[in-house]
Amino acid sequence: MAWTKDNLKDVVREKIGDHKFIVISNREPYIHTYGDGGIQCVTPASGMTTALDPVMQACGGTWIASGSGDADWDVVDDKNHVPVPPWNPSYTLRRVPLTREEEEGYYYGFANEALWPLCHNVYVRPSFRERDWESYRSVNEKFAEVVLDELAGDAGFVFIQDYHFALLSRLIKEKRPEVVVAQFWHIPWPNPESFRVCPQAEEILLGLLGNDILGFHIRYHGLNFLDCADRFIEARVDPERMSVFKGGRETLVRPFPISIDYEHVEAIAQSPAVAAKAAAIRKDYRIKSRLLGVGVDRMDYTKGVPERFWAIDRLFKIHPEHVGRFVFIQMGPITRIHIPQYKAYNDEIYHAMVDINERWRSKDWQPIILHKTHFGLADVVSHFRAADLCIVSSLHDGMNLVAKEFVAARTDEQGVLLLSQFTGSARELGDAVLVNPIAVDAFAEAIHRALTMTEEEKGERMRKMRAVVQENNVFKWAGKIVNEMKKLA
Repeated sequence: MAWTKDNLKDVVREKIGDHKFIVISNREPYIHTYGDGGIQCVTPASGMTTALDPVMQACGGTWIASGSGDADWDVVDDKNHVPVPPWNPSYTLRRVPLTREEEEGYYYGFANEALWPLCHNVYVRPSFRERDWESYRSVNEKFAEVVLDELAGDAGFVFIQDYHFALLSRLIKEKRPEVVVAQFWHIPWPNPESFRVCPQAEEILLGLLGNDILGFHIRYHGLNFLDCADRFIEARVDPERMSVFKGGRETLVRPFPISIDYEHVEAIAQSPAVAAKAAAIRKDYRIKSRLLGVGVDRMDYTKGVPERFWAIDRLFKIHPEHVGRFVFIQMGPITRIHIPQYKAYNDEIYHAMVDINERWRSKDWQPIILHKTHFGLADVVSHFRAADLCIVSSLHDGMNLVAKEFVAARTDEQGVLLLSQFTGSARELGDAVLVNPIAVDAFAEAIHRALTMTEEEKGERMRKMRAVVQENNVFKWAGKIVNEMKKLA
């Protein structure tokens, strides 16, 4: 069956029936802010929310998340509910208020200075502070109370997102053991040797084992989780069944490779507005008839942005024929800037860009153009359509949806994707030009290969990748999870 939004609706109606469907994430899918024209609704720069929003529009239900916009609380009812999306309401968003202290400790502290570097193999040391852990635990308890209130004693399916809520499933199950709870961990899971440095390793594992289903992007990360459970807690691990038995309950550990709304991205790519924007990008005096590369990333140290800049610098040294002929546009917002590692990373990106541009620039050309801001999907797709290549050079990534969005946008079946072998996407998109971001010489040669690839080879590679992304779309991802949850109801 080809999965679409419509047949996902049918599956959800059949499988869920009168059960409530509740999704929980830290980041909300829509943010209300004050602008010049009054209250505006914007979508955040988040691969997770971009993937889940079309699923929720298809399924309905309630999405619980922390409120982050300065106008968020002016549009909710007395239960902190607001219908979304505002232009075509199809599900309910319930916002959870967090204090500044809670956000500092739970989100910036434990989630992003401890768990994020712990789970990503990028040589950034995690910071474990007891006050952050206490805040993390407290916020998980707060969200559990909201979930239980939303269930209101009814049967339900609860779908938790990501590393912000490692304790949540067990807190829900302690009060409502009959509710089916699944969690999807959107980032990698480390091997036991890496995980053993975490002072709260046992509590995190026990918390996640409150789930009936625990999903990862790829099987390898699930196997790492099983190894950690086997090593650090008293539990029975069944590698063949991919499950963990603890306290008379079983948690199924499964790979569910997340994806995108392929048809939606393709439709945007074919719109006249995007065609006009792509043409305007090509007419920019800095680009003209030159070859164009693009990168779209949050400015996060896992994304390998300096590594791609230095590969471009190396390209010009070993293939000087590309000097003056190739331009690279790096797009993406600054993130978590008051965490010291992120501030240093942002400075590293800027200084690398300045250094490389000063070395190679000429009167009307510089090799790297940097835009540190959030671009809407239509603007991103416009750049994808204008580009000759897209570089995704993550040092470690659970999946990476930018790679799939680039493929979906290339309805002309042209363009080359250079993709880090350390992303989950590399398991599916084998017809990309795979790179090791740290091997700068080989990375530079891969860019040269992409810039000199024949039209025939580009077309053949892109057609194969488009077929994969079209088939394995986000509705298939959600449908498989819903099917698994229903089996346990």
